[in-house]
Amino acid sequence: MMQDIKNFETNLSADTVLDIKNLTFSYPNNAFLYKNFSLSVKKGELICLLGPSGSGKSTLFELICGNLEPNSGIISHKKLAQIYQDPYSSFHPAYSIISQIKDVTKRDLVQNEYLPLCKKLALNENLLYEKPHKLSGGELQRCSILRALLLKTELILADEPTSALDNITQLDILKHMLDMLKGCGILLITHDRVLAKWCADKVVRLEDL
Repeated sequence: MMQDIKNFETNLSADTVLDIKNLTFSYPNNAFLYKNFSLSVKKGELICLLGPSGSGKSTLFELICGNLEPNSGIISHKKLAQIYQDPYSSFHPAYSIISQIKDVTKRDLVQNEYLPLCKKLALNENLLYEKPHKLSGGELQRCSILRALLLKTELILADEPTSALDNITQLDILKHMLDMLKGCGILLITHDRVLAKWCADKVVRLEDL
């Protein structure tokens, strides 16, 4: 029976962008992935979710986004954007990248909004006018990061956001994401313990729950 389920953006302090209290969730006929789980993310923080496949990392993102309902608990968050591990699944194949970014941001973008970000992401701005299948996985993943940044949200959910990139580009992009932490908080899924230790203010090991 579902009980005490809430997902809203109010009643949060000015610097808190995500607050999870006593979350309990299991898929039907399965063991609990979460039982009385609590977590908060504040502006300026990067929190890493670390755990093996099947430990519930992506499920937690689905719960935060409201795509799944918990058995019980409270999830409160401010405006969020999500960066998916598989960028091909997050762009429609029939439309250009720029048109899909405009649809999501709900405004016309001028070049001085996205050109500086393209430069920081080592992304050729001409690729934004192509359809997704014309781009490599790494290029499309950077477009997904660009879209999330242009949304100017207070919370970013990032699921292995640089997994399709080479090590040097991955490091550069993560450094840029850290630079923008003053205006938002980031909840990051990664399987890389070294990366988590390097970039995170706090690491949540789901296998320890």
